[in-house]
Amino acid sequence: MGRRGDGMAAVTVYDVAEKAGVSIATVSRVLNSPEKVREATRARVLAAIDALGYEPRAEAVERARRSSRSIGVLAPFFTQPSFTERLSGISATLASSPYELVIYSVDSAARRDGYLNSLAVTRRLDGLIVISLEFADRLAERLIEHGLETVVIEFYHRELSSITIDDEIGGRIVAEYLIARGHRRFGFVGDTDLPDYAIYPSDRRLRGFRMALEEAGLHLTAEQIALAPHGLEQARQQAHRLLDLPEPPTAIFAASDTQALGVLKAARERGVAVPEQLAIVGFDDLEIADFVGLTTVRQHLKESGRVAVELLLSRLADPSRPVQHVELPLTLVRRGTA
Repeated sequence: MGRRGDGMAAVTVYDVAEKAGVSIATVSRVLNSPEKVREATRARVLAAIDALGYEPRAEAVERARRSSRSIGVLAPFFTQPSFTERLSGISATLASSPYELVIYSVDSAARRDGYLNSLAVTRRLDGLIVISLEFADRLAERLIEHGLETVVIEFYHRELSSITIDDEIGGRIVAEYLIARGHRRFGFVGDTDLPDYAIYPSDRRLRGFRMALEEAGLHLTAEQIALAPHGLEQARQQAHRLLDLPEPPTAIFAASDTQALGVLKAARERGVAVPEQLAIVGFDDLEIADFVGLTTVRQHLKESGRVAVELLLSRLADPSRPVQHVELPLTLVRRGTA
């Protein structure tokens, strides 16, 4: 058995397995494939790791880092265009660095927590970028304690560098623009059935939109708010419901460009002229928004990826640099739909 510099015997994987009452194979799975281990067992192994101060052997860690030099991206919704644009900003910025990109997909709270717990201990990564995932303070503290430099996008934590936008201001920008264009009847298409492991900004965008309307003496009633699982087809169906109202909206704000495209399709199916009879505004400014002439709120998706990498690399080069919190601006891009 190896020995630590303080003369005490080094903690091994066998010690962790014995304390947790599991096999060494289970310990290995917790560290390398945490999603394959039941939550209660995973928690017991992680508690044993923390209690014993177990870390992978230093020489093995150093070999792995010399051979891989990796930056991880942890995120849900890999098929959504907004993630693709963020990822393109990350990969383009990393292209001139010595680091490879490793992507970890999250589809449950257990998988999110499992990755955050295990990646901190195994040190397979030099740094981590977490997109659209909110997580508990204890997990942030674990990342910090184990020295895994981390940057978060769409989430604020005081001890981790972050890139955010103000979604409420985004909703307010849309309301003020539509009011100025003379609209008095509104609709909103947003998200429902939200998973507990990810961040959805739809509610915040609705809140800002609604507050600005109320300040102008206008109102958004419950029947004018159409919520459905995120997607173009679901948004199309909800837009038809809004347009079936006795007094249908003359303007609809969709919480994303994808949903705005669903609204646009519904309007075309009904022969509703856009923007003459119905104004449509989205959110994100995806590449496709320009092609279809969609008026939308631009958030700088590629820029958020680029800034995340720059913040991460600066801290890897100099860990004494303070964490930074960057709020990217939002702007309304006026095109043909409103």
